[in-house]
Amino acid sequence: MLQLAGFPVAALLSLVFSLMKTHSTAFRSSAVAACVFAALSSYAQSNPATAEDAATLGTTVVTAGRTAQSLNDVIADMTIVDRATIEKSGANSLADILARQPGIELVRNGGPAGTTSLFVRGAPSQYTAVLIDGVRADSQAGTGGASWNSIPASQIEHIEILRGPCAAVYGSDAMAGVIQIFTRKGRQGFHPSLEFGFGTHNTQKVNASVRGGTATVDYALSIGYEKSKGYDARPNVATANHDRDGYSNRSAALNLGWNINSVHRLELTTLDSHTKGQYDTSAANDTTINDTRTLGLNWQAKWNENYQSRVSITQGTDFYQTKPSVYETTTDIKTYLWHNEYRQGVHSLTADIERREDHIKNTSLTPSPLAKRSQNAFALGYGLSLNAHSLQLNLRQDDDSDFGRKSTGNLGYALSFGDGWRISASTGTAFRAPSLYQRFSIYGSPNLRAEEGRSHELSLRYANSGNELSLTAYNSSYKNQIIFGPAGTCGSGFGCYVNVAKAKNRGFTLTAATSVKDVRLTGSLDLQKPIDVATGQILARRARQTLKLTADTQIAGFNLGAEIQRVGRRFDGANGVRPLKAYSLLNLSASKPIAKGWEIVGRVDNLGNKDYETAKNYATGGRQFYIGLRWQGE
Repeated sequence: MLQLAGFPVAALLSLVFSLMKTHSTAFRSSAVAACVFAALSSYAQSNPATAEDAATLGTTVVTAGRTAQSLNDVIADMTIVDRATIEKSGANSLADILARQPGIELVRNGGPAGTTSLFVRGAPSQYTAVLIDGVRADSQAGTGGASWNSIPASQIEHIEILRGPCAAVYGSDAMAGVIQIFTRKGRQGFHPSLEFGFGTHNTQKVNASVRGGTATVDYALSIGYEKSKGYDARPNVATANHDRDGYSNRSAALNLGWNINSVHRLELTTLDSHTKGQYDTSAANDTTINDTRTLGLNWQAKWNENYQSRVSITQGTDFYQTKPSVYETTTDIKTYLWHNEYRQGVHSLTADIERREDHIKNTSLTPSPLAKRSQNAFALGYGLSLNAHSLQLNLRQDDDSDFGRKSTGNLGYALSFGDGWRISASTGTAFRAPSLYQRFSIYGSPNLRAEEGRSHELSLRYANSGNELSLTAYNSSYKNQIIFGPAGTCGSGFGCYVNVAKAKNRGFTLTAATSVKDVRLTGSLDLQKPIDVATGQILARRARQTLKLTADTQIAGFNLGAEIQRVGRRFDGANGVRPLKAYSLLNLSASKPIAKGWEIVGRVDNLGNKDYETAKNYATGGRQFYIGLRWQGE
């Protein structure tokens, strides 16, 4: 049996899975699959770490504290999704990639261009701060949050996922976590690439990129185009337009870097994504247009061996429009950041001065279709890495032009012991300012307060010789949550936004990875209980159990992969109404080099052609095939 510093992995996995309290026969079958995974791992050989494992262990990340640090030194619960994983997934959107990661659930109204929500640890979608190359991506329309459906996978180089509150670093929105997307960066030489392919629903995809540069100047340019005829998004709704609801997306990203000298570097990053999609809310040919644009200018200076700084000026724009029922809204978020880092021996200090300016143009606002606000912030961070001990402390104060000051903090400690083991604990507070729509629309109120959150976390992790294990328990609570309530506190007789809701979630995430001979196995299990405090009911569209398993191997020159996703029973509405059945998906992928620089790729999603819903009365795509060619130049 596989031993990790004297502890049997398979025994631990089997124990956890056997303790799962499921409420359906279908989910019990998935528990059996998980136990099979655990049993297989008991036969794994403790081989030396591969080059891939070594690269993972040496990965540098920046999202946890806005400063570069080894992934091993990050105390928070964090996942890295690299480009190879994105390509193997065959996903067309950021949301589809994230839905395969631990602690994240996907809800979508129809196809890839439909309204999309992602719940990190059961929290509302708008409780996760999203950045693209350091640029804030957010909409101030409705409840707010990123437009997940308009960020294309083709432009993404890698993703850093941070779970848990991080408002002490990023301010408003980072209640449940931070997801930062990085587009391709330049490197020395000349490196072109091309991919094109076809799939079910007459899906077509073309992506091209070129990266290059010298020791002084580097660049990366990539363009992408995707389209699909789609499928009927609401086949069982009599009043819907029963046509095929397709989509198209065109996108481009450009990154430029200039090493002025050994001290100073300038970087320009930009992304433009235009998505057009069909949806069904009436008998008409309903269409949406969603544009996501980011622009960032960064000046980095390494003044000496101990002190470096970064000045960033960024703008993120989110545009959304519907036809023939006309609705249009545009959000602009500008940020100005002066980030400072000082390192001395085992100590590190950071200091940030940041200004954020939010603007929205929306015809539902009153008395003017324009609204704005600003937040000025000052943040401090301290890190200690001393032998087996790691400590991280962050404090921040935001001064909002609308509702005043808000202070947040994070504290984390980790202890390494044995051969690859580490235990950590952390606690943090966070807030989210009301969206400008909630504040200034005809449904808004000047009395709205910021939503507040608090979370505690305890984690046990192991990583050695290609074997990994992590068990994280968390307890999160939220108050002053904004809901759409009865009329009376605003200018609308239909209803008003009010601060009345409270929610909490207790759960744990188990992840594991090991090798069985030539097969790489990974898995995650999420058990949670996200509830409305007032009613005690499970929050809408959240599953109490989610299981994800993958297996990858090489046979006869083919790279083969299999993936199982199991999502438990949910309810589409609050108070336990409109149940959504549990579902299981089996996805397969394969690739094979066929000539120098050329590779053929294929994927089958939902091999069993399962009929399931993530939102009531919205269909999913059924069994889907994709085949494509990739070319990577020298």
